[in-house]
Amino acid sequence: MTGYIIGRLVSLLFVVVVVSMITFSLMHSVPGGPFDEGKQPLPPAAKANIMRKYGLDRPVWEQYLNYMGNAIRFDFGIPYQQPTTTVTALIASTWRITLQVGVLTVLLAFSVGITLGVVAAYHQNSWIDTIVTFLSMLGFIMPSFVIGMLAILFFSVYLGWLPMGGWGDTGCLIDRYFCADWIMPVIAYALAPMAIIARYTRSSVVEFIRSDFVRTARAKGVGERTIMTRHVLRNAMLPLVTVAGPMIPDLLTGSIFIETIFRIPGLGKYFVTSTFNRDYPMVMATILLIAVLWGITYLLTDIIYTWLDPRVRLGGREAK
Repeated sequence: MTGYIIGRLVSLLFVVVVVSMITFSLMHSVPGGPFDEGKQPLPPAAKANIMRKYGLDRPVWEQYLNYMGNAIRFDFGIPYQQPTTTVTALIASTWRITLQVGVLTVLLAFSVGITLGVVAAYHQNSWIDTIVTFLSMLGFIMPSFVIGMLAILFFSVYLGWLPMGGWGDTGCLIDRYFCADWIMPVIAYALAPMAIIARYTRSSVVEFIRSDFVRTARAKGVGERTIMTRHVLRNAMLPLVTVAGPMIPDLLTGSIFIETIFRIPGLGKYFVTSTFNRDYPMVMATILLIAVLWGITYLLTDIIYTWLDPRVRLGGREAK
């Protein structure tokens, strides 16, 4: 196990380097730049001083080596749009908010999605199954920004129950551990992954409910709760881990639609604005963060596989 984890971490380092090279090359291959005269007219001398200050007057390969050399020391540079701070400080302040949204979304999507899938599977072909299936399809096909705008229109404009946007600014209860303006963005963000998890959970549970070992356990007089927890859910989680695992990095790095609609000052919204403004240090740091999160998520997914099914062995071997 230890050797496998070390090997995966080494491969993750290689992936991060490749991603950084591709990202850096693509950013500098697009015509224009962060201090383009069309956006920000500057005298030639002033522009030359700015380019020299940020090292943009050097060859691209030299800029890349300098950036990665500093990134190894966790120095990701200064954002061009906010030169009074650092990229690390800016990501720390914005990602903290995005993490709050993402963690709440993951908890809601997984808990409700798995519960709905199990209930639908145990009431297969009933009205409960029909309702869960319909809601899952609805949550899957409706974009999050449509759900967010409908929620604002209904709960904020018509009913006046919830604030229209912000994050932790209004209606906080229990010393900021729960705020009213968290409700709509988290629900709107969680509906799509919740629908996917519910559908896959239902399919997996239905498959294992019909298995021979479940019928044998019932014949031996094993209780339904024990059958569900020890036999059905443990096996049904294997395909669900494959599907749900990659969702987590996406949810934890933010959604431009949700953060824009609900005026959440998070990382997702700022990453898009940095891309449009050609803020190279900010874009590079965010891409590297996402690449590391994806690599760690796949590593944890493999480890969870071995816990759920002891027959699986890391490294491509299987226990006999």
